Amino acid sequence: MAKVRPLPISVEAASKRESFTVWMKSLVMQGNGCTVFNENGEIVYRIENYDNKGGNEVYLMDLRGNVLFTILRRVRVFGRLWRGYKGENNGSNLNKEKPSFEVTKKGEITLLSNNEASCYKLKLEAASATGRTKSAALFKIIECGRGVVVAEGMRKQSRSGSGVLLGDDVLTLSVQPHVDRSFIMALVTVYGLMNHLL
Repeated sequence: MAKVRPLPISVEAASKRESFTVWMKSLVMQGNGCTVFNENGEIVYRIENYDNKGGNEVYLMDLRGNVLFTILRRVRVFGRLWRGYKGENNGSNLNKEKPSFEVTKKGEITLLSNNEASCYKLKLEAASATGRTKSAALFKIIECGRGVVVAEGMRKQSRSGSGVLLGDDVLTLSVQPHVDRSFIMALVTVYGLMNHLL
């Protein structure tokens, strides 16, 4: 049986474009969530939802189980809102008064930390899964100021050269250099919640 080893995200890895495989399955028996693998097939992130699918509280963790972000869903008069809180000390010191970001149902992302000046948009593609071409994106994360796509998720294709699409629950996530990977994974978590995949 292969060993699963923790793999820190290195500065070198973050300075180049990376591709991740996102499998919308939990590592926890009877759980909802997903598992994220790097290009070498090693687990780097886990997303766990210990509640029902589409639950109100979901955790983005590294392989060791350290909570990186806690995502809470709120229902407001104008619709659903997801808030991301930076996880500290395995989430036990979560300050629910100071979220790091908010995402509206329309995919508008507001960064709420004082040291961030960037603005992002989570753009969900409207085409149905059956009508997509093989290269069509499911979602894009766009930096508003420059209009640059910093991350893009699409259905994963087999490596055999045939280009066969894998199941709806297996995605390829491409992330551009110099972007906070854990923040991007937190937004992928919101994408999964919006589409009832987690």
